[in-house]
Amino acid sequence: MFKNSKTGYGLMAIFLHWLMALTVFGLFGLGLYMVELTYYDSWYKGSLDLHKSIGLSLAAVFVFRLLWRRFNVKPSPIGTNTQLNQLAQTAHILMYLFLVIIMVSGYLISTADGRPIEVFGLFYVKAIDFTFDSQADIAGQIHYYSACLLIGFVVLHILGALKHHFIDKDKTLIRMIKLQKEA
Repeated sequence: MFKNSKTGYGLMAIFLHWLMALTVFGLFGLGLYMVELTYYDSWYKGSLDLHKSIGLSLAAVFVFRLLWRRFNVKPSPIGTNTQLNQLAQTAHILMYLFLVIIMVSGYLISTADGRPIEVFGLFYVKAIDFTFDSQADIAGQIHYYSACLLIGFVVLHILGALKHHFIDKDKTLIRMIKLQKEA
């Protein structure tokens, strides 16, 4: 079951969800670690290059996930509380919005000096010709606070999934962990 069905997520959706989740947490942790390094720390440049490369890779996976989501069946919500379902959908949209803001601001930080971004030593992502005063500083603040807000929404997302599993005792969490047989 590669694709989604009306009752559950397919292998691709599950894989993309967990890949992005682990990558977001990893990038957040690496980002927090990086800002504590000084220019003279041995891993200063390496951590920065790794963060940028993984971030740009995540952006590509994110675009693919949006396309996959757009052209695939969306499983029906399990819960019958329409207000909670609408709140969950709004939280998902906000998480996607913060991801876009983080990716754009990260790009603006990295290209503020006009240089392209090297991705894992394989290719370069060009810098746009447009820059503005204090671009790296402004984009850096937006990047940091958006990442913190994203992690906050992710924590709420996790708590919601745990509520579904342990309190509501439904399959909302299970269907994002393993494939479900068609009903």
